[in-house]
Amino acid sequence: MHYAATLMEAQLCRGDPVALVGGGNSAGQATLFLSRFVPSLTLVIRESELGQNMSRYLAARIERLPNVEVLPDAEVREIVAHDALESIVVENNQTGERRTISARALFVFIGAEPHNEWLHGRVALDEGGYILTGSDAAMAQYAPGGSNGNRRSPQLLETTVPAVFAAGDVRSGSTQRVSAAVGDGAIVIRHIHRLYSGHIHQIRLAQTYVSSK
Repeated sequence: MHYAATLMEAQLCRGDPVALVGGGNSAGQATLFLSRFVPSLTLVIRESELGQNMSRYLAARIERLPNVEVLPDAEVREIVAHDALESIVVENNQTGERRTISARALFVFIGAEPHNEWLHGRVALDEGGYILTGSDAAMAQYAPGGSNGNRRSPQLLETTVPAVFAAGDVRSGSTQRVSAAVGDGAIVIRHIHRLYSGHIHQIRLAQTYVSSK
């Protein structure tokens, strides 16, 4: 299963039938790109029409591709695999009819939803629920109703709460890639060392106390 459609993924599935789930612009762009490398691509969308949540320009281009089949009103119900993916079972959400589609790779472009509900009211989040950091967090601090403007400005990847950082997919503006999350983590570690330089003894004492309870 893939959540990105770069040249690397395209090379991995070159020459094989693939399936792609999603009806938005990111799914449309991925379909156009992958169709250049695979003999057949099945695009599974929950909507009745391809242009419902996708720009008409993208939808028109996809509809002209001879090796792309669009399955509207459809959702993936089952994945068939042994050592590797072999096929997917798709169900029509209007009729209940099921169909098995051959696929050696499955691309998922259905969007993402951060599980940051527990942070509401604690750190500033954007409209999608992602954590604001760095300059975005600074703007939230100084906005009407924000936290005290006397605090120092947040560092890169720091939230509106001093010394609380966010890394990876939960962060607002993240590219939502593993490599980017790893990079975020490395940056956060550097900032933590800088913030607590000279206070290592106190931190160790606190850690010992917490672990002994």
